[in-house]
Amino acid sequence: MRNLTIPALAAALALNMTVTPAEAAPRRWAAAWGSAAQPATPSTPWYGVNWSEEGFARQAPETLRQVVRVTTGGPSVRVRLSNVHGTAPLAVDGAAIAGALQGAATSRPRTLTFAGREETVVPPGRELLSDPVSLPVRPLGRLAVTLRFTRPTGAATFHHFAQVTSYRAAGDHLADTAGKAFTDTSDSWYYLAGVEVAAPRGAGTVVAFGDSLTDGVGSTVGADHRYPDRLAERLAGRSLAVVNAGIGGNRLLTDSPEYGGNGLARFQRDVLDRPGVRTVIAMQGINDLAEWNKPHQASAGQIIDGHKRLIEAAHARGVKVVGATLMPMKGAALAYSPAAEAVRDEVNRWIRTGGAYDHVVDFDAVVRRPGDPGLLRPQYDSGDGIHLNDAGYRAIAQAVDLTTLPRYRSS
Repeated sequence: MRNLTIPALAAALALNMTVTPAEAAPRRWAAAWGSAAQPATPSTPWYGVNWSEEGFARQAPETLRQVVRVTTGGPSVRVRLSNVHGTAPLAVDGAAIAGALQGAATSRPRTLTFAGREETVVPPGRELLSDPVSLPVRPLGRLAVTLRFTRPTGAATFHHFAQVTSYRAAGDHLADTAGKAFTDTSDSWYYLAGVEVAAPRGAGTVVAFGDSLTDGVGSTVGADHRYPDRLAERLAGRSLAVVNAGIGGNRLLTDSPEYGGNGLARFQRDVLDRPGVRTVIAMQGINDLAEWNKPHQASAGQIIDGHKRLIEAAHARGVKVVGATLMPMKGAALAYSPAAEAVRDEVNRWIRTGGAYDHVVDFDAVVRRPGDPGLLRPQYDSGDGIHLNDAGYRAIAQAVDLTTLPRYRSS
């Protein structure tokens, strides 16, 4: 689809066509970084400011700069933008990518184009890939993606718990390398769904799929200490990238107005449709059984059935699935009840012994307290009784057996 006009591009997407730049056709691509999209939600006192409800370019132009750490390297990259929760077309007036330095500062930016044009429109409910751009990146390298808006965007598709700082500036600062104009900050990502690299033969991607415990809530902001980050560090320089498809608060079985579509509904987009995916590590269900989710509280049978559906969908695409046990929640008063704990125990027993997963990683066994398995070990507790701290996320990342990940090659 070379040289598509903007109307033609929108029409192609409306027909569910996959729009891939013609120049990328001979290449193999692998998802090197990603986030899972959520609908706009208000800022909260307990987590801070996000810009999703107000959107961007209310006083045009406005520039947004976002920093990500890719988990594998390659000679060129492309960027995936998301408007899946948008209700109107998203007009992007300009986009660029560069190496990230300190704060909002960057190296010399490279212009991103879309079907050969520097501006693009992402239809509501859709994602869009940029054209490839020559930009050699290394495993665990940090990139800055900058977007310029001149027309009001309305409410933004975003990812709440980015655990890293994003930057906003009034005016046109697309090519600004110093970054001093980016005085507004937020710990969320907006419209940015993925960074993909031209991958060598045999390369692939592991997707970590789940809720806040995959998303890394409780880890240090800006430190890349979520468990998928730590797993990526173990795989750095080898054949597998790691993408984090966790959403804090997300449920496996039922939608949430704040925390996105249910896991079964978003599994295709957030996992299976990403390029190069070989394996998914699935850890979902705590929010379905937690006491705070009445009347959505699910039985063990319902959660197990949901897991089986994930496995079936992955296997149909040739993707291996590692099942991760659900971790303790007794220390979180709003989540815990004896009935919820009984469900967690039954689901974990099935994950460990049911034989449905290709492999199992027993995160629960790593972090539970000896003598009271309903509680987290104190050294792994972020302080709320359910989310891990940096040490806890590192511990569960260390528990993943790398030899169970297809296409893994030792160095």
